[in-house]
Amino acid sequence: MLIRLFRQLSLVPSFLWDVLWAPIWKRSMKHCGKGVYLRPMSSDIKGIENLSVGDGSSIPKGSIIYCTEASCTIGKKVIFGPHPTIITGDHRIDLIGKYMIDVTVEEKTVDGKNPYDAPVVIEDDVWTGANVTILKGVTIGRGSVIAAGSVVTKSFPPYSIIGGVPARLIKMRFTPEQIAEHERLLNS
Repeated sequence: MLIRLFRQLSLVPSFLWDVLWAPIWKRSMKHCGKGVYLRPMSSDIKGIENLSVGDGSSIPKGSIIYCTEASCTIGKKVIFGPHPTIITGDHRIDLIGKYMIDVTVEEKTVDGKNPYDAPVVIEDDVWTGANVTILKGVTIGRGSVIAAGSVVTKSFPPYSIIGGVPARLIKMRFTPEQIAEHERLLNS
């Protein structure tokens, strides 16, 4: 009994530290909706100025979000399981005579474009399981579910159930008729 109490009390400082800093991090975002749950000091977030999060979404502790050169947009009412990873960029690995870590943003630009960084969009009402990784250039359609441990390297349409490494479409959540009814009810 006493050990359980001490164990629960040990979590309080981390939670309070997050509560203290969350408003500052939210104001630093490109956009932050109402009712967003965020644990910034217990997570690893880079490029906060390129991060947009919609109303009612939850970013749990242990999240890794890197959106330094391309944006990351998280819609409304998105829930993440423990330890999600979202990365909007990549390293350039084809320069001879240069360490990969020393490649500059300017050197990632080829013919006026940066093929190494691309936005990530997670539309409204998406649920990702534990330890999901979402990589650059991916759009996850609204209402989708991503199975725990998946590595998402390509985009999926709304209401997909996605899983695997690399992730693939397992099945659709609803039939087209059910989607129409679901959306009608959500919008009424």
